[in-house]
Amino acid sequence: MRFKRFLFSSVALYLCGCATYHAKPLSPDKSAEAFEARTLTDPGLQKFLGQIPPSWDLEALTRAAFYYQPDLDVARAQWGVAKAGQVTAGERPNPSLSVAPEYAVNEPSDMSPWILTLAFDIPVETAGKRGYRVQQSQALSEAARVHIARVAWQVRSRVRASLLTLDGARRSESILQDLQRKLNENRDLLEKRSSSGLASPIALTQAEVLAGKNAVSLKEEQRSELAARGQLADALGVPVKALNDVTVSSTTFDEAVFLPETSFSELRRQAIQSRSDILETLADYAASQNALQLEIAKQYPDIHLGPGYVFDQGVNRWMLSLLSALPVFNRNRGTIGEAAARREEAAARFMALQDQVIGEIDRAIADYAAARRKLEAANQLLAKHLDQNRQLEKLLHPGDLSRLTLFRAQLDIDSTRLVAADALVQFHQAEGVLEDALERPLSGATPEVPYFK
Repeated sequence: MRFKRFLFSSVALYLCGCATYHAKPLSPDKSAEAFEARTLTDPGLQKFLGQIPPSWDLEALTRAAFYYQPDLDVARAQWGVAKAGQVTAGERPNPSLSVAPEYAVNEPSDMSPWILTLAFDIPVETAGKRGYRVQQSQALSEAARVHIARVAWQVRSRVRASLLTLDGARRSESILQDLQRKLNENRDLLEKRSSSGLASPIALTQAEVLAGKNAVSLKEEQRSELAARGQLADALGVPVKALNDVTVSSTTFDEAVFLPETSFSELRRQAIQSRSDILETLADYAASQNALQLEIAKQYPDIHLGPGYVFDQGVNRWMLSLLSALPVFNRNRGTIGEAAARREEAAARFMALQDQVIGEIDRAIADYAAARRKLEAANQLLAKHLDQNRQLEKLLHPGDLSRLTLFRAQLDIDSTRLVAADALVQFHQAEGVLEDALERPLSGATPEVPYFK
């Protein structure tokens, strides 16, 4: 009776400690509806940010992308899998129990017909295998954690690039709109002069062609702005309509801040030590080392202790067995060789990545310097044209001829403004490439990695 109570209690306690399955189905329709409902005024986003900003600059947009971007959710889930693997690696093997009752049908009446055998198997790991498994899982978990930082930077990079594209389209559109106004005024002026015989029809036709070409360019920039808004929405992980009711600020790109060339060597040194992909690869290499240690430890067989009890027709017997595999046919040489080869592969991947990073940084620094020189030259040219235009305005007298002369000078200015605006965008693009190579912003604070949502 006591044994039955003990057995029943043990089974009940075991069942109470078991995990239970809860279904969590996915619905494409519901997930699509949830995506369409995303906004930049969402209460969950407000809680994540602390407060909704009055205008969405690069920093605010980046944090919003950290909240919505599914790539980060995938990276966080992968880290969760790796952390669960740490629990698995640290678990000790469970003992086992075998029960073998027998009944003798032809035993003498003075003897019990029952024979009951209870045998336990208690596995004992040797050579520190559990410790190596735990260390390997910790290294893999660290690699997954660092991968979140890598994905977060990629998200920030996409947001910055799309915001810069939007800013460039806005700048060009503004210049082209101003130019279109001037071209329309010039066309109207020549139309009046042509009707009075003071201007040739050819001049009027040329003015109409210039105005028409600029109008086409203006439409193209407007199309580019709409496309850039779509790219920005995609980088944020929200529908395009989520940007309609908010103010997107691109003041980050209003000016160009030049870094001294003397700072590049230190930034380069820091990057090859702290870039997330470098750290992730180092963690993978550490895991390969632990895997090799584990395979070497498996040369030494585990021990199985087997205490048992036998009730043999009224006689109580106790026993203790010791079981271990005999390393006669192999000493785990194959898997040790595979683990050693994987460690060499991990080391080669690290060396290749480090070389790639160094080359990437050097190319980005060279492109940054070239873009800086181009921007400086464009700004100098624009300043020269503006100064010439001011001098021309002082020399000319009011009248149609003066207006035409000034108009031609202003056309040159607007053309140079377009060149300068394009050079500014190219500089910020080169700056973004350098930031990606260094994996840190050249100005402003480094965004906080969103390990948790």
